[in-house]
Amino acid sequence: MAAQEFNFLLATDSYKITHYKQYPPNVSNIYSYFECRCKKGSQFSEVVFFGLQYLLKKYLIGQVVTEEKIQEAKLFYQMHFKQDVFDEESWRKILEKHDGRLPIRIKAIPEGRIIPRGNVLFTVENTDPDFYWLTNYIETMLVQMWYPITVATISREFKKILAKHLKATSGSLEGLDLKLHDFGYRGVSSQESAALGGAAHLVNFCSTDTVAGLLMAQRYYSCPMAGFSIPAAEHSTIISWGRSREKEAFERVLEQFSSGPVSVVSDSYDIFNACKNIWGDKLKERVMERSQDSCLVIRPDSGDPAETLIEILQKLTDEGWSAENVLFGCGSALVQKLNRDTLNCAFKCSYVESNGKGMDVYKQPVTDPSKGSKRGRLSLRRNSDGFLETIERGAGKPEEDLLVTVFENGSLVRDYSLEEIRKNARLRDEEVNPTLHNHEQELLHNHIINGLH
Repeated sequence: MAAQEFNFLLATDSYKITHYKQYPPNVSNIYSYFECRCKKGSQFSEVVFFGLQYLLKKYLIGQVVTEEKIQEAKLFYQMHFKQDVFDEESWRKILEKHDGRLPIRIKAIPEGRIIPRGNVLFTVENTDPDFYWLTNYIETMLVQMWYPITVATISREFKKILAKHLKATSGSLEGLDLKLHDFGYRGVSSQESAALGGAAHLVNFCSTDTVAGLLMAQRYYSCPMAGFSIPAAEHSTIISWGRSREKEAFERVLEQFSSGPVSVVSDSYDIFNACKNIWGDKLKERVMERSQDSCLVIRPDSGDPAETLIEILQKLTDEGWSAENVLFGCGSALVQKLNRDTLNCAFKCSYVESNGKGMDVYKQPVTDPSKGSKRGRLSLRRNSDGFLETIERGAGKPEEDLLVTVFENGSLVRDYSLEEIRKNARLRDEEVNPTLHNHEQELLHNHIINGLH
């Protein structure tokens, strides 16, 4: 059930309240779609589809229209517009005719699937001709899908980079799922952003400190525990000992967590001195006597992260060490340094029915051809060459369509587990096998790592 305190009638852009007055007479069906548009020169050629199920379960399932919510919206919009533009009658009809459940159908690609940019990801249409205006009323909320899709996509790009180095230097991908730790909880704008972004990262990795993301995976994606962490120091627990007692601070952590992995932030003063003289000399025996499953993670927390990561991976390779010996963490570059235009996410109307006749519609602005939209009813198929492609103008074959109904008339039709989603998002063989790195690819990797999306 959708949250009872949430008023769906107030969850849209203000101007959409007036759109029921603007459509042509006798319209009975509005059909729209969501995509991540292609953009020349973009560093991301494909996206990870994730997060729709959360939005549906959290906000749209069950009775979302009540008399109390109608009255709340009526008063709000009267004050907001200073005129009577709220369609009270239609909302009450939804309450009476559909018990307050939304007469909407949403078809979408399965969550976790990897889809080339420029393809349809989901479609929306009304199932009752009286409520044609509802399709695009819901746009505001559904376009917020840009956030989990973008985080999941960036996280997977990190995974591709790490997988190639790990495979090239160890011959194995063992431990890959723990190679990138999410430290982004404090760096996002809200608890819900932390939950959505944190869960999106968990599509690709199992390493996180973002509790909100774990709870979302638990509550909305049937995963009892999606990620793991280890005891770790922070600067306050180290500097509280004073600069002259940094060794004692490190030693205390080793004593308190004698078994199992433990991470110690070591750049409070001088990371190079800490590594060479404290960990590498004074505490070396204490470190070496720890069991194989109780490794010490020495964590730096400053410096240029882009240069540092690439340099570390290359330096390890040059010195004959594999990427098995290093772990990485990411904060705001993973979950905050992005926006809707990172993947050019858009929701557009492509088909309408009026007076019993269908019409393919589109936009084609002369000022920006890249914003041209698709036409007609859409389907997604895999063509004879094995590539995914969007079929426009209703020309697709239902048996080939990869879009599946996930929501209809207030009910969730398809419920994905995080386990299924992770399988859909797993790396392909060609994304893992080491290749020769050229300057352009290295620059792309640096941009992704440093949050230059």
